[in-house]
Amino acid sequence: MQNLQDCIDELKQSLPQDAVLLNEPMSKHTTFKIGGPADCFVMPSTVEEAVSVIKIIRKYDVPFTMLGNGSNLLVMDKGIRGIVVNLNERFAKITQDGTTIHAQCGALMADVSKFAGACGLTGIEFAVGIPGSIGGCIFMNAGAYDGEIKNVVKSVTTVNKNGEVVHYMNEQAQFGYRHSAFQDNGDLILEVELELSFGDKEAIQAKMADLTARREAKQPLELPSAGSTFKRPPGYFAGTLIDQTGLKGLTVGGAQVSKKHAGFVVNIGGATAQDVLDLIAEVQKRVYEKHGVKLYPEVKMIGEQ
Repeated sequence: MQNLQDCIDELKQSLPQDAVLLNEPMSKHTTFKIGGPADCFVMPSTVEEAVSVIKIIRKYDVPFTMLGNGSNLLVMDKGIRGIVVNLNERFAKITQDGTTIHAQCGALMADVSKFAGACGLTGIEFAVGIPGSIGGCIFMNAGAYDGEIKNVVKSVTTVNKNGEVVHYMNEQAQFGYRHSAFQDNGDLILEVELELSFGDKEAIQAKMADLTARREAKQPLELPSAGSTFKRPPGYFAGTLIDQTGLKGLTVGGAQVSKKHAGFVVNIGGATAQDVLDLIAEVQKRVYEKHGVKLYPEVKMIGEQ
């Protein structure tokens, strides 16, 4: 505990006062609106600050958790011990250089897609409805409709556990289905380069409008969630299996299988992480009993239950 306090003291000295928060409720920083307090919540706004934060954390050897927009995430009810490093709206610059888009990791994926579209660049339209930051999308190799982020990534810049800035080319990021090397090596994603191509601006805008309309029609965007709850099982769609099992509307506490799209667990009010865990377990059990298919959560779970 003393190491943690010493670490927090030094972080306070090296960052602006409003960039270091204590006992910060994680429910304020996740799209699920669920989660207990983080011991210390840190918000660097430059690469230099991010590197400094990692070096300080390393110096005191305290645990840390990386957080972007807080989508695709379930934080446990007792919260997160150690330091949460949040790279969100303070770290969200997007620029263009020809067919290359440079984006800091806190930039929302929707904003990156719209920025590219406004520049007449095609290849990232599929991501206009992904509700996370580009850092989170890289971390998970997020995808939607006809694309995955791995298909347009040129390079990723990170800071590793030793506070060293590292550059990864696409093939070094080891992208797989909802997986990247950054899930294994603990690097903090800082910036991303996307390689796109010029296209017809009207066609790009029309495609993004169509995908947005389809998403709004099918997904329960009016309620807090972590996005799609389960990974797609080979040969099936998780939402279809759950629907066919008759589980739409199944509720545990404040957590519910969406009545609009069975692939989503939503927070209908006051849901706890335990509610969500219990509901996920019940869905897994019933789907397996009826279809013989095992469902695995796509949502990342962190913290102390």
